[in-house]
Amino acid sequence: MKTAIVILNWNGQKLLEQFLPSVINFSSQEATIYIADNASTDSSINYVKEFFPSVKIVENAINGGYAKGYNDALQNIDADIYCLLNSDVAVTQNWLTPIIDVFKNEEHTAIIQPKLLDYKDKTKFEYAGAAGGFVDLYGYPYCRGRVFNHLETDTGQFNDEATIFWASGACLFIRANVYHQLGGLDEDYFAHQEEIDLCWRAQNRGYKVKYVGASTVYHVGGATLQETNPQKTYLNFRNSLLNVVKNVPKKWFLFVVFSRLVLDGIAGVKFMLELRPIHTWAIIKAHFSFYKNFFKFLKKRRVLQKKQNYNLHTSVVWQYFALGRKKFEELK
Repeated sequence: MKTAIVILNWNGQKLLEQFLPSVINFSSQEATIYIADNASTDSSINYVKEFFPSVKIVENAINGGYAKGYNDALQNIDADIYCLLNSDVAVTQNWLTPIIDVFKNEEHTAIIQPKLLDYKDKTKFEYAGAAGGFVDLYGYPYCRGRVFNHLETDTGQFNDEATIFWASGACLFIRANVYHQLGGLDEDYFAHQEEIDLCWRAQNRGYKVKYVGASTVYHVGGATLQETNPQKTYLNFRNSLLNVVKNVPKKWFLFVVFSRLVLDGIAGVKFMLELRPIHTWAIIKAHFSFYKNFFKFLKKRRVLQKKQNYNLHTSVVWQYFALGRKKFEELK
């Protein structure tokens, strides 16, 4: 299968210097490597041209964020499989083979994520996707190996293959025809959680999302926006609400939306008590943006079916904060 590894870049020369060599060393025989540049103003592109002439470059006209950046670039890349790879990811030997094998053998599997470990502590799963993601009753995302900020140690407990609800945008494989059939990533998200929406829409079309634990990559995480950055808080809260409006089945819609407004308010109070008011303000701004976009996203809704992996009986917030269940296997 013709595979394209596409690394989105914006003023990221230092990251490319650190991580691009591993991608070339462990991938160049099996895939074509592309840099999709979001109108960088540093010397990223000149650096790649000089030191890695085999890497192809697609130059986007503007910095449209993660979603538009990939949408624009992938219009110009011919492949059967796209790998959307963050610039702060180190790959490992033979990481592609298990994933391509699943695509070859499972025609209804459209999206795949490998095992995502922490580059800074390779014994731990990484926040952005760990061993594959799910969404709870209220639309909050969590992962096998990561529930909120609790990261599990990798002891081989997720060396399996599993059907999941969403794959991390840090390293997401998708069939090219499915990507374009879905219309790509929703550019209104700009960045964060647009991959959850993409996976949700793929499942609404009858496709599967899978995790393949035989493939491992290491992700730095927070290289673009640190966890303490209020912009990250803003995008995560806003985009999670947009996911709910766009994708939650009709019979649960009003209940979930109202519950989320209450729970997000509690989160804002929690940030205030932790003396982090800037994050409380980020949540308030997220809600104003959500209200502004509410009717726009109502129009984006499709006829949805209840999906097996949309967990309508689990509140990860309640289990984590009230019951102290911090590992995926402890969730009921």
